[in-house]
Amino acid sequence: MQIPPMSIQILSPEVVDQIAAGEVVERPAHLVKELVENSIDAGATRVHVEFYDGGRIVKVIDNGKGMSPEDLPKSLERFATSKISKTDDLWSLRTFGFRGEALASIASVSKLTLTSRRAGDEQAHQLISEYGKKKDIDKVGGSQGTTILIENLFDNTPARLKFLKSDSAENSAIKTTLKAMALSHFDVEFRIQENGKLVAFWPACKNRKDRVEQILEIKPLFEGEASRENVKAYAVFADPHNVAKTSKNIWLFAQNRWIQDRSLQAAVNEAYRSLLMHGEYPIAAVWVEVDPDCVDVNIHPTKSQVKFQDPSLAFRAVAAALRGTLEQAPWIKRSDVPTQNVTMPLAQNSSEEFKSSEGLPNFASQPMPQQNLRFQDNSLEVTQFQKKEFSFPASAVQQPQTTYQTLAESAAQRESFAPKSEDAPLGYWSSLEVLGQANLTYIVTQSRDKLVFVDQHAAHERVVFEKLMNAWKGGKVDIQDFLFPLAIDMSPEKVEGLLTMAKEMERLGVYIEALGPGTIGVKAAPLMIKESSLSGVLDKMATEIVDQGGSYSLERTVGDICATMACHSVVRAGQSLSPDQMRSLLRDMDMFPLSSFCPHGRPVSVEYPYYKLEKDFGRIV
Repeated sequence: MQIPPMSIQILSPEVVDQIAAGEVVERPAHLVKELVENSIDAGATRVHVEFYDGGRIVKVIDNGKGMSPEDLPKSLERFATSKISKTDDLWSLRTFGFRGEALASIASVSKLTLTSRRAGDEQAHQLISEYGKKKDIDKVGGSQGTTILIENLFDNTPARLKFLKSDSAENSAIKTTLKAMALSHFDVEFRIQENGKLVAFWPACKNRKDRVEQILEIKPLFEGEASRENVKAYAVFADPHNVAKTSKNIWLFAQNRWIQDRSLQAAVNEAYRSLLMHGEYPIAAVWVEVDPDCVDVNIHPTKSQVKFQDPSLAFRAVAAALRGTLEQAPWIKRSDVPTQNVTMPLAQNSSEEFKSSEGLPNFASQPMPQQNLRFQDNSLEVTQFQKKEFSFPASAVQQPQTTYQTLAESAAQRESFAPKSEDAPLGYWSSLEVLGQANLTYIVTQSRDKLVFVDQHAAHERVVFEKLMNAWKGGKVDIQDFLFPLAIDMSPEKVEGLLTMAKEMERLGVYIEALGPGTIGVKAAPLMIKESSLSGVLDKMATEIVDQGGSYSLERTVGDICATMACHSVVRAGQSLSPDQMRSLLRDMDMFPLSSFCPHGRPVSVEYPYYKLEKDFGRIV
């Protein structure tokens, strides 16, 4: 059967508007985002949002500049905007809205009431539009700013209405959107009502960090920033003890726009490498700033995605912003005075007690007598630590034994328990007073205000891991030269990406050359990386260089190898340690700021404040 030829027709404005509405306003949360962005663009310092019935009724009130009566009907026309006037303006945007489509699209699928008043006007003006058909403008009462009421959303498009999720799901999406909008505008007050009930009130803050702490309700949070050429990244984030079960608490902003970006999300996760366990995700808010002409914000109808001219710079800047602070471990409170210097003898007269503010004895200020802290069994003084009989088991060695011997000796033998100068300043871990060993697994220590249990295996594992990684990064790892270059086939784009990082890879011990447009040749590689795994390592690394930039893949692979080596070469749970060995391990932990976690992200210590003990014993209420 022949299909009769069809003539081309010009779509009516109503159909065009509804098509645009399907792109710009996929769900009520997108509608709310567009309206709040208009309020911010209008200079509002207070934004009030109400929503009902899963967002089918939305009201946004702001105290912005307002609009003139003449501009009210124009604002509901497609491609009508005050934000841009020529093509070049798209590459120097200073506003969030710029297409001039949002209000027209929203008006085409709802009943819209627009009320606005400018400073100096005697009264406000109101325009009502029902599914795109505008009524006459009326004079009404109202304060300076703009109020937009959306009702009966999608009533004229039943198919669209059918695809909405439950009211609770849509309400949750709206609140998430408003949370992101509030995070990106710390100087704006937000008041949010859900079905007539106030669910959030966020007063304006002085800076981004205060706003993140206010909204995420986590304290303390930490800051970090870094630059890579013309890309700047600033991050506010929680320590690795405060984690989430999903990635929904990674908030990303580009040019202060809330965006979804897998590459930047991967950069945040990369910064927490070896600090989180499987299934844990960071809590962080990250802002990326770049020259306006180096980022395209006009690639998605909802403006939820952007395209960087050089994505690798953004990836590296974000990873560095977080990692630079994380590696300082700011969540560890350094003691001003070492606890060893505050040990006091018991009072000679039993009536001379230290009293707490409640009148009860304060045991936190009365450490146990030093003579009770020593082990009396001299057999514990001779252990595998003193014998220094550490070596990697055969199952852990995949390459010639000489590959690991130098590293193992420097990490697990010669350095791990070397004598330290008595005059050296004490760090956090070495300032803890060693009380003993529990279950031959946990080192029991105390500070001024708490008991601290240290997992001896996890602690030593981190120490040895860091020393192995430092040795590798310092070029102390043996390299093997191949008689003939190892040929690895991959796409020309990946080959080019690897060649751009050739110098950096040489520092990591990998020497490469191009054998053809789609083949890379490996002339030499570290002994600790199996030859059979080189193909997979370099292909993954090339993919990340193309997508993200940097040599993160290879470093992750070496990190995994070092973590395995460390796990098999350190003190085990159930192994007895002498007090001197425990103190020596604590001193070694002070050499590395990330000693709070083992290389697999497991916590190294657990704290029990004295106030909790006193509460459990009924000494305080």
